[in-house]
Amino acid sequence: MSGEDTGWFDTLGLTEYEATALRKLLTLGRTTAPNLAEATDIPKARIYGVLESLSDRGFIKIIPGRPKEYQPKPPEAILDRAVENRRQDFEQFAGTVGEFREEFLAEFRPRYEQASEDITPTEELFHVVDVGEPSERETRRLYHEATDSIHVVTKSFEYFDSVEPAFADALDRGVDISILMLVPEFLSTEPRDEPAIQREIVEGIRAEYPSVEIRFSTGKLPFRGNVADPSLDYDTGSAILLVEEEDVPNHMRQAAITDNASFVAGLKRYFDLIWEYESESADILE
Repeated sequence: MSGEDTGWFDTLGLTEYEATALRKLLTLGRTTAPNLAEATDIPKARIYGVLESLSDRGFIKIIPGRPKEYQPKPPEAILDRAVENRRQDFEQFAGTVGEFREEFLAEFRPRYEQASEDITPTEELFHVVDVGEPSERETRRLYHEATDSIHVVTKSFEYFDSVEPAFADALDRGVDISILMLVPEFLSTEPRDEPAIQREIVEGIRAEYPSVEIRFSTGKLPFRGNVADPSLDYDTGSAILLVEEEDVPNHMRQAAITDNASFVAGLKRYFDLIWEYESESADILE
């Protein structure tokens, strides 16, 4: 069983037993609960509940008889039903919130406004999100909202696959993108071969998105991130960044997000200095 296979069933929201049962049913085609329990090592005391859950979600059919048999829906139907289930859940949630919206606002808006009167307005410099899917989601948002330019500071752009659709969308809208990577000799080969990953990503970007400029910093970079729509007049810009902490694993790190135009302008000035005076062209990979 591949890790990707496990990820698919996780995305569908299945428990381990449900994923195991559905995977086996897709292989067998049609069988009884006892046979499926024996084929999957799912306890017989649990198998009927697992199958009922899969049926409730519309992923399998129950064939009446003595004994009952269970048959999976076609793979495409399973995926379509999973999307529909999530849509229905969202609509139900939105409806529930809508039912108490006015009462909630009537109760808490006056409290909030009263409390806010005594607070001196200040602009938040940044807020943080966890590194991984939360930071990648924010990066995709930044790409979708950019209108002029995006400047990427990265070691090897190893997360490119997860943001590529938003990256391509920005280019299609006429946004200029430039990428500053780290020279390969500063990359690690343990536990992953980062130079090889970097080369593959660079070659892919140069082939698919030739308008994107790529250069390599000849010195170590103190932060990684994305800077969008900076203005030297300090009136626009947003960024997401994280400071390099080599000894801290990614699952314990956080990325900072800022819409402070002055701070963003400072990040862009740093980018420009490295780009112009301390970087080399992508030809170094050839």
